[in-house]
Amino acid sequence: MSESEITDMEQPRNGSKLESRSSRFIGLGEAIDTSIRTYEHTPVLNPLGTYSVTAADLSKLSNERTRQALIEILKKGIASSKEGMSEDPEDPSAVSKMHSDADQLIDQMKLDEENGPFSEHSPEEREADKNADMAANILTSVLLRSSPETGIDPREVLHRKALFGANSIEAKKLDSFLKLCWEAVQDFVLIMLIVMGIVTIVVETTVHDGPCSSCWIEGTAILFAVVIVVLVTASIDYAKQFAFIRLTKSLHETNTKAVVRNGKQCSITDDEIVVGDILSVNSHNLASIPADCILLGPVSDLKMDESTLTGESKAIAKKPGDVILSGTNASEGSGKMVVIAVGVNSVAGKIKARVYESDDHDDDLGGEDENSPLFVKLDKIAKQIGIGGSIAALIALISSCIIGFAVEGEPAETFLEYFVLSITVLAVAVPEGLPLAVTLALAFSSNKMMKEQNLVKHLDACETMGCATTICTDKTGTLTANKMTARALYTSEENIVLSDPNVKLGDHIKALHTIPKDVKQLLANLISIDTMNETVLYFKGDGSLEGAQGNPTEVALLTMVHDMGFNYEEIRDYTKGRSSVGAIGEFLDKGKLIGFSSARKMMSWAVPLESGGYRIYCKGAQEVILSRCNQFVAHDGNAKEMSEGTQEQFAKISQQYARRGMRCLALAYADLPDGFDLDKLSQTVKNADGKAALEAETNLIALGLAGIEDPLRPEVPVAIEKCYLAGIDVRMVTGDNANTAVSIAYHAGILRDFHFRDDTDEKVADNLKENVLMTGQDFRKAVYDETGEGGKKEFNQAHFDKIWPHLRVLARSSPDDKLTLAHGLNQSTLFADTETCAKLLKEDGIKIFPDRQVIAMTGDGTNDAPALKRADIGFAMGVAGTQIAKDAADIILLDDNFASIVTAAKWGRNVYASIQKFLQFQLTVNIAAVITALVGSFYVQKSPLAAIQLLWVNLLMDALASLALASEPPVDALLEKPPVNRSDSMITKRMWANMLGHATYQIIVVMVLLFEGPTILNIIDGHIMERQFGENSYHYTLIFNAFVWMQLFNEVNCRNLKGEFNVFSGIQNNGLFCGILVVTAALQVLIVQFGREAFSVKTGGLDSRGWIISICCGVGSLPVQQIINVTYAVGMKFNGFRLDKRVKRDAALTVRRNDSSPKSKRE
Repeated sequence: MSESEITDMEQPRNGSKLESRSSRFIGLGEAIDTSIRTYEHTPVLNPLGTYSVTAADLSKLSNERTRQALIEILKKGIASSKEGMSEDPEDPSAVSKMHSDADQLIDQMKLDEENGPFSEHSPEEREADKNADMAANILTSVLLRSSPETGIDPREVLHRKALFGANSIEAKKLDSFLKLCWEAVQDFVLIMLIVMGIVTIVVETTVHDGPCSSCWIEGTAILFAVVIVVLVTASIDYAKQFAFIRLTKSLHETNTKAVVRNGKQCSITDDEIVVGDILSVNSHNLASIPADCILLGPVSDLKMDESTLTGESKAIAKKPGDVILSGTNASEGSGKMVVIAVGVNSVAGKIKARVYESDDHDDDLGGEDENSPLFVKLDKIAKQIGIGGSIAALIALISSCIIGFAVEGEPAETFLEYFVLSITVLAVAVPEGLPLAVTLALAFSSNKMMKEQNLVKHLDACETMGCATTICTDKTGTLTANKMTARALYTSEENIVLSDPNVKLGDHIKALHTIPKDVKQLLANLISIDTMNETVLYFKGDGSLEGAQGNPTEVALLTMVHDMGFNYEEIRDYTKGRSSVGAIGEFLDKGKLIGFSSARKMMSWAVPLESGGYRIYCKGAQEVILSRCNQFVAHDGNAKEMSEGTQEQFAKISQQYARRGMRCLALAYADLPDGFDLDKLSQTVKNADGKAALEAETNLIALGLAGIEDPLRPEVPVAIEKCYLAGIDVRMVTGDNANTAVSIAYHAGILRDFHFRDDTDEKVADNLKENVLMTGQDFRKAVYDETGEGGKKEFNQAHFDKIWPHLRVLARSSPDDKLTLAHGLNQSTLFADTETCAKLLKEDGIKIFPDRQVIAMTGDGTNDAPALKRADIGFAMGVAGTQIAKDAADIILLDDNFASIVTAAKWGRNVYASIQKFLQFQLTVNIAAVITALVGSFYVQKSPLAAIQLLWVNLLMDALASLALASEPPVDALLEKPPVNRSDSMITKRMWANMLGHATYQIIVVMVLLFEGPTILNIIDGHIMERQFGENSYHYTLIFNAFVWMQLFNEVNCRNLKGEFNVFSGIQNNGLFCGILVVTAALQVLIVQFGREAFSVKTGGLDSRGWIISICCGVGSLPVQQIINVTYAVGMKFNGFRLDKRVKRDAALTVRRNDSSPKSKRE
């Protein structure tokens, strides 16, 4: 910065002229207010110097969030400001006067802390709140050199960033491409292939007779195949990282805040906010808090939703001087605040930094990261195949040595040829295409899931979700629409409660003839007039509702009015004292708005009547409004006296709404005589804060009660029903109260009739069976034991196992409860206790999944991050979720919809089935090829299928097959069976039948061609051609071609795992599968006809006869599948018959044994 700019900044902070203004304080407060304004207009000696408080001091204030902490920082800051100052006591400067006044305030606040806490609404509490308000002003103007009115100088931004930090966390370091390659190469199969490729190159180049023109091709091809797998796997993972960054960036760029700088309000992104900025927030469109702040006065109606950090769903009222935490949201009202901590110094920033420190650290409960169920099973299969292949290779080596040396007397140098043969057998046994196949299947599915609102961050999360046994879900925004809606109305002695989420309350009222038209009009007038101007509805060109803005409760009421067929804007515009437009707007001052406050718990609007006097419309808390009503609107639309029985009926209805989880509002009105004083206070009626109520808001006529709730998404009950059919338990974890939670859970289908006691029909929290519903506090008491060491608590798995089979709803829960739930479910081995499982099934109808639980957890808040990391699959909300929650999750729900979780489960199961299909295809190839290679080693000490040919089959062709099989779209039938056990083998009995059946057919075909082919076709034997003439033979080329075509037709069979007879069913709907099949066949034609030395095929390829034989052998795979299906079905029926017979025989033996017992004989 230049000297002239610095000199310019040394001018008075907020202009050279000190304008007079009235203070909102009195006494000491007024003196301090004047001192602050005088201080703000003194020259800044060093605008780019240090401040009297540090980032650490401010961070401590935001951490402690107490008035004592505010006192301490003021005390330290003022003391620091005094250092080095010399003042004339006779003529103190404005700065000195400011310090003196601040010291008095600090002393007064200390007394408040010593004598408090004070009674609510008491004079002492008001005085303490005023002192905190002044303290916030001193912190802002003196210690942070800002101003509540004009903010900071924009030229100080960089300096403030240097001293207090930037409002951003260092971006999570992306894994480098080389690191991802290194992780990919750790696969067991790839390690075997690397060893095999190196050994093959070394052996072939060292023992090859004559010049080595192509002897290195096979080994190099194996290593090249490894490179392809590694690069594809790493590239997919690398691309996923950038896809997530793009999503994050696009969301971040639209996230702006309004701050005051140099006296002007401007819009900046979160990253540009610095300590000292004056931030303006409101609950409508600037709700999220990007940094830790202190609320400034005057007193506002600001309420904060701190559930993302504390788990507390109840809105917290804030007063000037209170700390507002980053990551929270303004749920009601508006306010102005000064930023005190940004980035890693803020509360949310510290949590985010801890999340980024390590992706694989253990949580406090001792949970450890582990591989997904799929990769555990695949690793096991790969190792079993490796062992089997090694044994087969050893057999080939030993048999070749015995036959070659002992029988045919070959020279010792041929041992290396036999060793190469054993390597070929091992190459045949190892499924080279398996790693690439799995990666392609997961990548394909994750891309498809993206189109269905699931952004998959970790590929293995696709499959893991298919194994999920429990989903722990949030309520707001996930099960519900996060949109307050009127669902019940009591008026004219008519109680309307909707249960069908697809029916609108306004439409129902409109069609209802039992409510008089005059009452409907009165209801529309009351709601339209007695709502804030900021609450508006937006309509499309055709008149349908497009969106809304403003208070969610008022939006719900105005929407009901719209659905009833009324235009709330017309009612407002044509009502004197309410309209601000046209000729009627001249009468706006004749009306009076009496705004809502927490002290009054109601809002009113009085408008003049044509006949003289006023009509006042009121809405608010039912206990407040109804206590002021002495009349009510009866079924005929006329006002009648409110009897004791009527009061009880209103109370009963309001209790009914509350027990159903609704927010109950009372609606009332009154007609006031001409000349009535709207400001007159009542002598008898008091507000909630003990102050006198307005006389106009007494002696009301009760119009009715409205029940408002955040309704279920229409698709949720169907999705939860699918979960239960699929064997997936759904548990709701919410910060809401028990009644609201139970209402939503019951209508969603999480709670069923059998969860409630048999002696009641009312589906409320009090009527649930034991442990079906728990509050967070009760849950913590039940599953944690006091250790006695400094009050530390220890998780008790045994106690948890007694609770979780019954638990369906966890209400008033915190994010830590989510972590405990995820940990306890994941670690539970209750399934091994057969006695307890049998008891639960018999007494409660609860079936325990016969393996460890696989947990899916949803979360949107910053403090949900540990639970999302601890669960097997963490789902973060794409719309409402915080950045930290998204970073910790495996999958991001782009639409925050529970139904998308079910979609993820379906795709996950489809991935598992796709890999099973590929394994069925791959292992059939391996079984047939290994036996072929072994027979070749016994017969001529050489495999008729060259290693490079098998590599084409096992890698490239199988990779295409894996993509083809993975492209099979998921079907709803996948959700009609239970999840797959962690311990179940991926290869089922049915798959073994298919694999062994086709492998047998393929081996028979190859053996016939190997041994009888030369005779039948009148061709030279392959091993004679290669040994005597050194050329690739027609014989072995034919065997290779026939072998490949059998795999191609078997690929069609492998689309099914259950032995379906119509193997072509639905194939026309999968263009990718058909396309890959055609491409693979075309490549095979090119290889056979033009591959020559590179693929060890005859120069010139096969003639038409060879092609006809090869394709006919391939077509034979289709009827073979039908033979396998019939044989397997007959075998299963026979086994069933034998089992029934054995059961009957055992039962007969038991009866006979009982009849022959001594007791029977005595009787």
